[in-house]
Amino acid sequence: MATVNESCFFPPSFVLLGIPGLEYLHGWISVPVFSMFLFAIIGNYIVLLIIFSDVSLHQPMYIYFTILAFVDIILADSTVPKLLCIFWFQQNEIDYHMCFLQMFFLHLFSTIESGIFVAMAYDRYVAICNPLLYSVTVTPSVIIISGVLSVIRGVVYMLPLPSLAQRLHLYASNVIFHSYCEHMAVVKLACGDVLFNNHLGMIVGFLVLGMDSVFIVFSYVMILRALLKLSIKAHLKAFGTCSSHVCAILAFFTPILCLSLVHRFGKNVPHHAHILLDNSYLLITPMLNPLVYGIRTRQIRERVVKCFLKQSPDLF
Repeated sequence: MATVNESCFFPPSFVLLGIPGLEYLHGWISVPVFSMFLFAIIGNYIVLLIIFSDVSLHQPMYIYFTILAFVDIILADSTVPKLLCIFWFQQNEIDYHMCFLQMFFLHLFSTIESGIFVAMAYDRYVAICNPLLYSVTVTPSVIIISGVLSVIRGVVYMLPLPSLAQRLHLYASNVIFHSYCEHMAVVKLACGDVLFNNHLGMIVGFLVLGMDSVFIVFSYVMILRALLKLSIKAHLKAFGTCSSHVCAILAFFTPILCLSLVHRFGKNVPHHAHILLDNSYLLITPMLNPLVYGIRTRQIRERVVKCFLKQSPDLF
């Protein structure tokens, strides 16, 4: 395994420490991590299977659910298996190129998920504010285009981060004080001036999360304005329509907001608390999304119940 070196060198691999300061608890921490990972993978696969197998669910809202489930599976798979290898087998080493590949996939699919939430906010806006135009405004082709644009935006925004970080070449250390190849955690190890990399990371973060948050809030402000003109019955119907999306947005953006506040103001917060928040962000959303959509969406809930009822006689 590679070791720390005070002089600048080109590392063939990096060493991920997992959760520095809590190494003695890695075994215990792995239990909730594995449980959340398993729930996220199984839950999202169930959502995908139900939507793909039922033609009546091939509608705009469920297509968005499908994209989210696919993205969540990749997000969880990009970091958690390696984290569990660190916890269980002390396999801390990660190949140099694999580290930057992990960095790219992690940030790419986080950006895609954020973009899908923006598209879903627009979908809810049209459904409530212009219901008569919904069928001609939000079509499968529009959803596909929004998904493709989210991917293109993610690549354009996120590809420079690992590319420019990889060009630094020389590092003062190859030991990453994190559980995965997070952009800033890797850049901090590099020799030379990394000011541009730091600023680029901040700009990209603002463009993605800041702008997306503004669009989502604007959509719901317009929805609330439209609801003020409607009856209480319409309010309840709109709440049922938007509740799943709002819960998913809160599950995605709340950990990010907490991370931003901790990084900005939590100078006295232990380093392992930062890392625990980082990992919870990558696990909470993939775990909660299928739960939120499964419970809050009647059609998916009914399909799940029917599947279990069909299988139950075979279990006895």
